[in-house]
Amino acid sequence: MLKYLIIVILIFFSALFSGLTLGLMGLSVSELKRKMSLGNKDAAKVYRIRRRGNLLLTTLLVGNVAINSALAIFLGSITSGFAAGLIATALIVVFGEIAPQAIFSRFALSLGAKTAWFVQIFIWLLYPVCWPIAWVLDKTLGEEMPTIYSKKELMKIIEEHESARESDIDAEEEKIVKGALSFSDKKVRDVMTPRTVVYTVESSRKIDSNLLDNLKNSGYSRFPVYRGKIDNIVGILYLRQLLGEKIIGKTIGQVMDKKVLFIDERKNLDDAFLAFLRTHHHLFIVHDEFNALSGIVTLEDVLEEIISDEIVDETDLYRDLRKVAKQRRKKHSEVV
Repeated sequence: MLKYLIIVILIFFSALFSGLTLGLMGLSVSELKRKMSLGNKDAAKVYRIRRRGNLLLTTLLVGNVAINSALAIFLGSITSGFAAGLIATALIVVFGEIAPQAIFSRFALSLGAKTAWFVQIFIWLLYPVCWPIAWVLDKTLGEEMPTIYSKKELMKIIEEHESARESDIDAEEEKIVKGALSFSDKKVRDVMTPRTVVYTVESSRKIDSNLLDNLKNSGYSRFPVYRGKIDNIVGILYLRQLLGEKIIGKTIGQVMDKKVLFIDERKNLDDAFLAFLRTHHHLFIVHDEFNALSGIVTLEDVLEEIISDEIVDETDLYRDLRKVAKQRRKKHSEVV
């Protein structure tokens, strides 16, 4: 009876070492740190033994080999050599390797936290043997590489989480996160309102009732003001400036806001977004490499890229002015 009990104990320890090797080494240090920062107590317990990866790996492997060797020797002492080898191989493969690794691969963090004290004891016991090996590995291989994901990988992870029933990420959150990850790869020219559909006014033009009606019915609230030629933008006319004042007979230049901010069409959208936040301005005049007017870009345009949807209010006549510009360009080319 005692012999069978010893065999069971040895197989148990073999399974434990084998499962812990796969489970604990499969948890990245960066992942454990992230979970710790979110208050995960299991991650904190595992991190204490996992942070020195080579020492942990050496301890688990040495312990596993020692237990398996002891099991083979013990079986050899109670049966013939061939039978002992066959039985030991079968027991170790099925109960000492396959079963525990299948279990620990699914519940690595929770089981690792529950057995962290046990692993710590063996780290102390085997320290004289394992530390020199771990030290050589540390010096030779260096520190473990952190797990870093590319933007495309992160977006794929978000997609997988949104599709999983266990995740609390919904479709709208997925869309916003993916937009936030990808909007910096785009340029200002990709989201701006092209000059062909920009409503501009001349600074010297006098304000009359006809002009007021046109501006109010245009669907815009801000209008670039030029002097002489359209590429010479000298101000911004806000629709609110035309309300509540006696402005009939004045020129556009007299009521416009002379503060104009310019941005290059080749700028990345994340730079444009920071510029909006820094200047507290909602509209930039976009110019090309020759300082000619390319169009206008607003904070709303950038936010639409982040949330991956159009922001439309009750005054907008068109949902997407870039599509309108393309349609007009197509019609013009057909006429020509």
